[in-house]
Amino acid sequence: MTENLAEKLKNGKNIYGTCIISTSPIWSKVVANSGLDFVFLDNEHIPMDRTELTFLCQTYSALGISPIVRIPSPDPYTACMAKDAGAVGIITPYIESEDQVRQMVGATKYRPLKGERLQNVLNGNEILEPELKDYLEKYNEGSLCIINVESLVAVENLDALLNVPGLDAVIIGPHDLSINMGLPEQYDHPEYEKVVKEIIHKTRKKGLAAGIHFSGNPERQIKWMKEGLNIVLHSSDMFLFSQKLKEDMNKIKDAAGDSMSKSGNNNLAI
Repeated sequence: MTENLAEKLKNGKNIYGTCIISTSPIWSKVVANSGLDFVFLDNEHIPMDRTELTFLCQTYSALGISPIVRIPSPDPYTACMAKDAGAVGIITPYIESEDQVRQMVGATKYRPLKGERLQNVLNGNEILEPELKDYLEKYNEGSLCIINVESLVAVENLDALLNVPGLDAVIIGPHDLSINMGLPEQYDHPEYEKVVKEIIHKTRKKGLAAGIHFSGNPERQIKWMKEGLNIVLHSSDMFLFSQKLKEDMNKIKDAAGDSMSKSGNNNLAI
């Protein structure tokens, strides 16, 4: 039996994925042969309607690649819609408070229970009947609750965030974190690296999974895996295409004696 993402992480294994922007049905065939465990579908920064999101979730699931969706905001109802589309995991951006984590746990672990009763359960004021508890556990089996840590406020509150029952993983948002720290895109700055290490070490010590999303060469992923990172979220289809196309065109134009502009921002970590 093939392990799902939750089982792999529980068993101490690494999982590997990339950000997919293209909605082309042909593109999924290319991705299927890339050795990925999951695809990251970013509904926060990438324009994508519910039909497109559902199409992508169902297509990649059929290919044996788990879809993980980042929703636009910490809204449990939006998270439930992404789950309805077929998302295996939900990433919530810019989490800074315990209550935000609880709401996401409710959407990913207790769906379809909602409203006042769910709030009572999440706040510890009500215990579910055994039959309902068993039903919800089976209904949400394998569902992952993942938060983005992207600010110093989140880092300061990290211990409290990690203590919320039901949280599975933390993904560091490298670009937003660097901006929040006043070190825009200075990913090798000692203070930035110190904070990233703190997030990874605290998260892994708590028994939760940790990841970071970087474009560019694989060295950054390898570097942070040595610190304990076990969710490898590397690059995106758009960046990898751009990177390879520029490389090939430079080679062709150099051979022809033509010059090519090297300008442009290649950092597409989101």
